[in-house]
Amino acid sequence: MRPLQRFRVLPIVVALALGAATASAQPYQPASPPPVPPGELVAPIAPPPPREEMIPPPPGERLVWQPGHWRWESGRHEWVWFAGHYVERPHRLAEWEPGHWMQRPWGWAWVPGHWR
Repeated sequence: MRPLQRFRVLPIVVALALGAATASAQPYQPASPPPVPPGELVAPIAPPPPREEMIPPPPGERLVWQPGHWRWESGRHEWVWFAGHYVERPHRLAEWEPGHWMQRPWGWAWVPGHWR
């Protein structure tokens, strides 16, 4: 290739390279959160810390304490405290695993308590 031709081709190559780089550039758009699973209780903000509760002595041998927890009231757009209480064990060795709030991409989800 002669020197004169090299200078004619170089601007074309540079223009093509710049055009390809700018054509593929896209503005950043954050991914939208996944949809909330059906039936899941979700709050848009984190719950307050749990309240301290005075646990009274159990009124019976088969009873176990279920601690209080915060519940999101979407109609009022606020947290409401539900106090702890005693419940009867389903069997002698059953232990209560308390419910808790877990942060998810779409908000704070309630994980219900259960017996184990």
